[in-house]
Amino acid sequence: MTQVTLTNVSKRYGDTVVLQGVDLHIADGEFVVLVGPSGCGKTTLLRMMCGLEEISGGELAIDGQVVNHLPPAQRGIAMVFQSYALYPHMSVFDNMAFGLKLHGADRAERKRRIEAAARALHIDHLLQRLPRELSGGQRQRVAIGRAIVRDPKLFLFDEPLSNLDASLRVKTRVELARLHRELKATMVYVTHDQVEAMTLGDKIVVMHEGRVQQAGTPVELYEQPANRFVATFIGSPAINLLPATVAALDGGVLLSLARGAQARADVEAGGLRVGQAVEIGVRPEHLRPVGAEEAGLAGEGVRFDGEVVLVEQLGESHLVYMRTDGGEELVLRGSALTKVRVGDRARWCAPVEALHVFDADGQAHRRRAAQM
Repeated sequence: MTQVTLTNVSKRYGDTVVLQGVDLHIADGEFVVLVGPSGCGKTTLLRMMCGLEEISGGELAIDGQVVNHLPPAQRGIAMVFQSYALYPHMSVFDNMAFGLKLHGADRAERKRRIEAAARALHIDHLLQRLPRELSGGQRQRVAIGRAIVRDPKLFLFDEPLSNLDASLRVKTRVELARLHRELKATMVYVTHDQVEAMTLGDKIVVMHEGRVQQAGTPVELYEQPANRFVATFIGSPAINLLPATVAALDGGVLLSLARGAQARADVEAGGLRVGQAVEIGVRPEHLRPVGAEEAGLAGEGVRFDGEVVLVEQLGESHLVYMRTDGGEELVLRGSALTKVRVGDRARWCAPVEALHVFDADGQAHRRRAAQM
């Protein structure tokens, strides 16, 4: 059983605050992904878990034991770095054996663990090679194998796939997910790539400016973002945001947009008032074309008339960029957009349950319809 609890954790370098008020619980066997833009503090937080950075305030506990001042070697943690950090003069076998030697494992035990990890990672035929004789993906698997053989309490990954090409990232991502299922180990993974975060994580922790913005499952973050930042960071293409004003609070929230257009959102109205400036959020895949026969479509939350300014063909779907008559710019995504052409005028709508509402501070008003 390996659980990690961070309570009001902070990090300062002199007068510069890098992390503040971080509260996070990582359950046994959970795969947690720390994600956010560069400089948000995610790698610093990982290094504090490992013991490579001191904690300025708060507590870090592993299995109930506070480890703030415990050296890295005594925390039972294995870390996989972005740069692989392999010894260039040692074979793959010796690289993987190095930590075991330091911990006093005998030759037979080292051999057993290394061969088992190498088979799991499909590098058992590379054990006698030097790092310079390996591809980037093979080197990364050696670094992961070196962590596995130690049988640590906790695995920490610092952007381990960022040096790989796109196709190799996908393959290695699948291997990491498989390893997590087989090992049932607690893992914390840092990335700036939201696709990695969404596909790997049991729990995703979105960070920005040294604070945790939201922690939850991929579906929770996508469908119920806590604020504007999470909504814009999670999802590609990014969510469409439109300025609006609260027109009425009767049976939901009625909103006024540019040029007299209106929208209805099924969100909790607490804290909203008539006349208040807000933003509407709608994801590209939730906008759809409206034909004449659908003019009275039930459940419609918002409708736009406008002109198509760009079409991107992605094979399995299309991205359509349009400018509404009110001057807003929207992106639509779908497989049913094959007949749309630049210059077309069209009408688009989104269902009431698809709309998000953010107040002036960027906080989301929770949608009452959680399922799309």
